[in-house]
Amino acid sequence: MARLLLLQLLAHFSSTALDPYHKLAFSSTALHITSSPSQSASTGMASSDAACPSEVEIELFPFIRVYKNGNIERLFGKRTVPASLDATTGVASKDLTIDPATGLSVRLYLPPAATATAGGAKKLPVLVYVHGGGFMVESAASPTYHRYLNALSARAGALAVSVEYRRVPEHPLPAAYDDSWAALAWAVDACAAGPGGPEPWLAAHGDGSRVFLAGDSAGANIAHNVALRAAAEGLPLPPDAAIAGVMLVHPFFWDPSNTMAPELEVRIRREWRFTCARPDAEVDDPRICPTSAGASARLAAMPCGRVMVAVAGDDFLAAKGRAYHAALLASGWRGEAELVDTARQGHVFHLLRPGTEAAAEMLGRVADFISRA
Repeated sequence: MARLLLLQLLAHFSSTALDPYHKLAFSSTALHITSSPSQSASTGMASSDAACPSEVEIELFPFIRVYKNGNIERLFGKRTVPASLDATTGVASKDLTIDPATGLSVRLYLPPAATATAGGAKKLPVLVYVHGGGFMVESAASPTYHRYLNALSARAGALAVSVEYRRVPEHPLPAAYDDSWAALAWAVDACAAGPGGPEPWLAAHGDGSRVFLAGDSAGANIAHNVALRAAAEGLPLPPDAAIAGVMLVHPFFWDPSNTMAPELEVRIRREWRFTCARPDAEVDDPRICPTSAGASARLAAMPCGRVMVAVAGDDFLAAKGRAYHAALLASGWRGEAELVDTARQGHVFHLLRPGTEAAAEMLGRVADFISRA
């Protein structure tokens, strides 16, 4: 029965030419490894997006190839666009390096609504956004995310901080978690600096008491883990800073239940070991399995009043997202948990097909979640 289901899903998703995530999930030959991930993720790796005249050591299709000479080839999500003034939305953007030691940078988005906050008027909510891409590909500067953050910033009237975190395999987890935590802390601090602060957009227009944390796919996984770190440690800066809401769109979560197709279960476990650069990494790790043992206490401490979990009906990750939402409701957390369940759509459909009616509706749901703060 599981084999039949897998074949049906393969047939369905093979026609989804724009959706590399589905091709990844249902390819039983997607990963080829000739040595351990921990060896391949060593500091001897050299980042490269050019074709490499060397034998392939690891192929994690459609994300990445690692060659025996240490070079890395990313297979999609390589294009970038510069920060700019967007003619369609009127949103201005700029890039800033916020930690020279690690190279951590962010792309800021200032919407036209900022003009209404000049002179001491009500400030704007701040959205800290973490992009997806399996922890391995895509960028805060990619055309996909630049277009989306322009549209979302304008629609929600929010000042957005898009995080350019360090990626796998050059920087195994927890680098992406640590970078995103650092970006959140930096944004809150910059809001509190006031006029004349080191980052004038956030100082003049950002409301550090209305911070939203969001991401899609692997970025949603990161956003969840950063939120739990905030719950455990507290935001390290101004006492009036607060996370008003968390939005997890098509989150990359898993669990050890073995309820999915066998090929997919094997696939995700291999990918997680590669991502962590640890051959002993397991999917009961609470970072990827937020419904693992002890989950209730962690989820009950979610440091905000509202959470949105969005899933897509044709996404193989949808069941995990629904389970997360159910676990959050059952945890004793006293906030409002909203589930947005879009039928007949695939993983990150709103990013891959932005001109569709479904994508417009999804943009509206996310923007309204922010605007209600």
